[in-house]
Amino acid sequence: METASLYGLSRDLAVSNSMEGILRAITDNIAQTFNRDVVVFLPDRAGTLGPIAATADYHVGENELAVAEWAFKHGQSAGRGTETLPAAQARYLPLRTSSAVIGVLAVRPHDPSRHLAPEGYRLLEGFASQAALAVERVLLSEQAQQAKLLEATEKLQSAMLNSISHDLRTPLVSITGALTSLEDQAEALNEEDRRSLIRTAREETERLNRLVGNLLSMTRIESGALALHRQPEDVQDILRTAVELLGNRAAENPIRVNVPPDFPPIPVDFALIAQVMVNILENAVKYSPPGSPIDINAGEDGATAHIEVADCGVGIPPEEAAHVFEKFYRVQRPENVSGTGLGLSICKGIIDAHGGKIFAMPRAGGGTIIAIELPLAE
Repeated sequence: METASLYGLSRDLAVSNSMEGILRAITDNIAQTFNRDVVVFLPDRAGTLGPIAATADYHVGENELAVAEWAFKHGQSAGRGTETLPAAQARYLPLRTSSAVIGVLAVRPHDPSRHLAPEGYRLLEGFASQAALAVERVLLSEQAQQAKLLEATEKLQSAMLNSISHDLRTPLVSITGALTSLEDQAEALNEEDRRSLIRTAREETERLNRLVGNLLSMTRIESGALALHRQPEDVQDILRTAVELLGNRAAENPIRVNVPPDFPPIPVDFALIAQVMVNILENAVKYSPPGSPIDINAGEDGATAHIEVADCGVGIPPEEAAHVFEKFYRVQRPENVSGTGLGLSICKGIIDAHGGKIFAMPRAGGGTIIAIELPLAE
């Protein structure tokens, strides 16, 4: 009987790879074998012990929790049937491994007048030993996964810092070079060269300003400090402002806007949605060949406004489409396109804050469509 019961628990624990499955196997097997209520206590990250899994309707009061904490701290059984705190409703067994006590198993009879025989307590100790090993196995697996995740995160952070540092230094080097030339070679420069250097410094300053602005916007989004100032706004005005803000960056790609004349106003934060459109258009320009048009189409279905920006660029590989809105993620083609991978993730944060959706899809004939959906009512 004892061997069969232990084998049944061992089999169920062996096929469970998650903590939830392990705890369910422990509570189910012990409840069936001993006809008792069961609760498993595990410490949280702060080391505070608490009930994690239990059979139905098992309520743990403060007094019972205190007994569980004593068993956990001292690594000894306590409560019902022991010499330590015997007035407790349940028997509390420490889940002990070779290295530490990792939790507590509590078993409470339905009928307080019924006690286990000595061999029943021995079997219960065997169940506790198997349970401890199974819980430790899952905890070690989670720690290994966490270590891998931490290592990958550190590598990603290092790569992101290198990328941002490069993107910050590049315009600074250009600005410094242009200003140095204007200062050191002022007499040797003709008017055309002087204007060219000034234009370079201005363009690189704007580029640096956009980068810093994107970093600040991402910080506001992630900290929850993004405050919306919604007003009914004309989509035509938003798009016109975005195209003006884009300026010379779209000089080689004509932007064609198609918005129905009776398009209803949408309740949005004008400045933030204009920033979204600038980021999307700038992305479209980066990945489009010179001379190819960029189309902006708007429509609505009575409850939702739909805005699509369609380019004729290289397109997004299908396996990367789900990742382009992640922070610092960049499609790796073409290789000569610069950027930090913040633009579309900022767009997603702003659109999410408006209760809308943003997604990417392939354009028929080649290219990419970035589609936005915004509610027409707050």
